[in-house]
Amino acid sequence: MTARILVVEDNAVNLKLIRDVLNFLGYQVTVAHSGEEGVELARTGGPDLVLMDLQLPGIDGTEALRQLRTDPKIRHVPVVAVTASAMKHDREQATRDGFDGYLGKPLDIAALPDQIRSFLARGGGHVG
Repeated sequence: MTARILVVEDNAVNLKLIRDVLNFLGYQVTVAHSGEEGVELARTGGPDLVLMDLQLPGIDGTEALRQLRTDPKIRHVPVVAVTASAMKHDREQATRDGFDGYLGKPLDIAALPDQIRSFLARGGGHVG
């Protein structure tokens, strides 16, 4: 079974890059353009992994994560922060906020396949 990955990203260029790479790797990709849309799609779509931009219109990625963690059906799904804020304290803050991982922008496309497999393994998702 192919893993389902929800990408929550409001930047069209970043979204296209992530979606294209994940599709090429064989994952089923769903996209959301805001935190609210991401929460709704996670609740209805049952993703195996969520890649969440932190800076989003409406609620930000951290608030979207808080909302996801309150839903018993999806609280176990790994949620990975994706952000251009690449300082060490940003990574530490994402961990304190409850994210299961952290990807800095620009994404390292060569490392992304192994990173995705690792995040999926943490959540018990299907490695695709």
